Amino acid sequence: MLLNPHQAIAALRCALQHRFALLAVNADSPAALTDCLEAAHECDAPILIETSLWQLTGRSFGAGDPALGLARYLVQLAVLAESPRFRHLPVLFHTDHIKGAITLPLLKAAVEGLPTGFAGATTSPSTISLDSSQLSEADNIATIVELSRAAHACGRPIALEMEAGVDDGITPLPMAERLLGGVEKLTAGTVHLWAPGVGTQHGLGDQSGFSPQAVREHQQLATQVCGRPVGIALHGSSGLADASLQAAVAAGVVKVNWSSESLLVRSQAAQEYFATHTVQLLKSHPDWKNTAMDHGLQSFIAERYVGRVAARIRVLGGHGKAGVVREALS
Repeated sequence: MLLNPHQAIAALRCALQHRFALLAVNADSPAALTDCLEAAHECDAPILIETSLWQLTGRSFGAGDPALGLARYLVQLAVLAESPRFRHLPVLFHTDHIKGAITLPLLKAAVEGLPTGFAGATTSPSTISLDSSQLSEADNIATIVELSRAAHACGRPIALEMEAGVDDGITPLPMAERLLGGVEKLTAGTVHLWAPGVGTQHGLGDQSGFSPQAVREHQQLATQVCGRPVGIALHGSSGLADASLQAAVAAGVVKVNWSSESLLVRSQAAQEYFATHTVQLLKSHPDWKNTAMDHGLQSFIAERYVGRVAARIRVLGGHGKAGVVREALS
């Protein structure tokens, strides 16, 4: 089941209360969506699927049109999440790393409800964030506030993730207080995830600066400033050791973004497929057509990828938690 913003808030609070984290996978194709839900099914776990701007404009979804890409992504995920095989799993959808001039138009359209093309139906993300890496503190606050007010204006619920400069080392606590406090002063009650810098880096680089203590301090401060439970979103988790991920969850992380390593696993599997099927792809080979079909490649990737997703869900404590989240939604 694809969760709405009210349900997403309950799921995030449940994760904080029970000390597990939702794996948030940047899935860049319909096949990746299926594989992620298969892994969640294997683990009986909630899962969060997210997309960045480059995925929305890619060939699998928008082909250059981010609004079309977001609507198409949401529809495909909703169809999967509401199917009999996956309907028992709490599935969240999140916008990640949306930046530049398109940020407000795209995310306001998402908040108001994107057209699906089916009998006037619309759909919206479960949770929303933007990439603040190029924004000043004032612009970061103003953008979050404008999205919040857009939701209020059209009577739609919203669950926002606010971030600081996550690749800039450890975010100073006074900066966190200014950012979160600035939003709460102008439009209270809409930020439910806080993504500060805690010493991690996006990509596959050095993660030795990671600080569970920084996670703990930021989680406590965010909850204090906002006056409600606010968990931490961990950006830049690729390459973190299992022990570090578990320490992050124990300290208050409820959402763990996973992109670079996920892409690496899928791309290496694709590379292996073509390298080991060179002969079968010759037009003289009797099985060339079956080998060339997308089904062959994607099944090969899934055999190598689903287990990796499931293993990460288990590290984050999400296995067996689908029922716990469903109970929190009731």
